Amino acid sequence: MKKTLWLIPCLIAVLALGAVGCAPGGGQGVISITPQQNTGIWVNGQGEAMAVPDIAELRLGVEARADTVAEAQTQASEAMDKVMQSLKDNGVAEKDIQTQRFSIYPVTRWVKEKDEEEIIGYRVTNTVLTKIREIDKAGIIIDAVVEAGGDYIRIQGISFSIDDPTPYYEEARAKAVEDAKNKAAQLAESAGVTLGKPTYISEGAIYRPELPRLVEEAGGMAPAPETPVSPGELKITVNVQIVYAIV
Repeated sequence: MKKTLWLIPCLIAVLALGAVGCAPGGGQGVISITPQQNTGIWVNGQGEAMAVPDIAELRLGVEARADTVAEAQTQASEAMDKVMQSLKDNGVAEKDIQTQRFSIYPVTRWVKEKDEEEIIGYRVTNTVLTKIREIDKAGIIIDAVVEAGGDYIRIQGISFSIDDPTPYYEEARAKAVEDAKNKAAQLAESAGVTLGKPTYISEGAIYRPELPRLVEEAGGMAPAPETPVSPGELKITVNVQIVYAIV
């Protein structure tokens, strides 16, 4: 191993000589490597489009508690059957009702004398996501399911969306490209250069609905008639990055 240590300085010298080339005029020079620089005018553009929601998504379910699993499950099943029938009676298609969660949990309490937990019952929950396409009926449907589910009903919240957002994305995209072009033109004019054609385009779309409008959990109370529901507007935003050549 020691005999080969003398080779290291020699290798370094060889590599150094390899970096030496012929300079103009016959002289010697050093070839330098520089990182490639970004060229052109880089800009980001943003476009927005406002849309009125045409779908309401209502998350609701039932919760039952009893001494045994069988009792709790029976109560929850009967309550959910009534809720499902109420949804269908109000024009909600079966394909627009999707089970999101079903659970069975023991209900316990701490027994100080025994220094341990003991089971005192069972809780069964069944939650579904309901898509309401007749958005003006959302308040009526909420009232109907609360009445059908009675003390077992749980309404977790409501949110709004658009069934086909494509036209709004196209509108926002066109505005984003125009915004980027205007920025690039201003930069070129300020810098005293001529703006060329785009050489790179990248899109990042952001769909920004309003925050879900939460509804207080219902249960054990008489439902308020004609619950007011306001869908408001949704904002769809598209961001683009465009690189223009300088000519």
